[in-house]
Amino acid sequence: MIKITFVALLVLISFQGTQAVIGVDIYSPFNNFQCLKDNGVQFVIARGYQSYGAVDSANVATIKNAKSAGLITDIYHFPCVGKVSAADQVSATVNTFGSLYGTVWIDVETNPSSGCGWTSNINTNCQFLKDIVAAYKSHGKLVGIYSSQYQWTSIFGAAGNCSYFTNLPIWYAHYDNSPSFSDWYNGLSFGGWSDPAIKQYDGDETACGAGVDFNFY
Repeated sequence: MIKITFVALLVLISFQGTQAVIGVDIYSPFNNFQCLKDNGVQFVIARGYQSYGAVDSANVATIKNAKSAGLITDIYHFPCVGKVSAADQVSATVNTFGSLYGTVWIDVETNPSSGCGWTSNINTNCQFLKDIVAAYKSHGKLVGIYSSQYQWTSIFGAAGNCSYFTNLPIWYAHYDNSPSFSDWYNGLSFGGWSDPAIKQYDGDETACGAGVDFNFY
């Protein structure tokens, strides 16, 4: 999610006979949520922790603006593996955002920020993810995982490795412009999850002046 925007724009649609929602996410501060709501937005996922190892305090106002517009709010956490402990990252985020969000999504993808990248040791990487999930749970927070099969295998070595999080919802990325989970069931699964919760299927779009990525729920 380096370039990924985390407003969560969810439009109710009918897809293959089932009710579904389409959403997006935003990383930059944003306040025109009434426009998004008027176009079907139902919830917002804003960046809560930045890849270089700092809380994104500018998005506290983003989340508050979204809540004021009547939207459901989540945040995502882009962890820095090398500079700051998992516990300290989580404490800083929880202290900054409080109860403004429902679920925090841990962004599991390669991190180009200096000193913050995942290690070359698969077990070390898996333990760090365990630590950050456990830290959020210790604060009573709901936790989900964001990743893709490519990113997961890059960090953990194989799609089936580090399969300790199947009790958490998985939000996966695959830019095929298809708001469905058919690709997951046809070979894109990873991490031991049997069913996905959200799919990020289209990126780098614009809605109401905000850069967005579209998500299917």
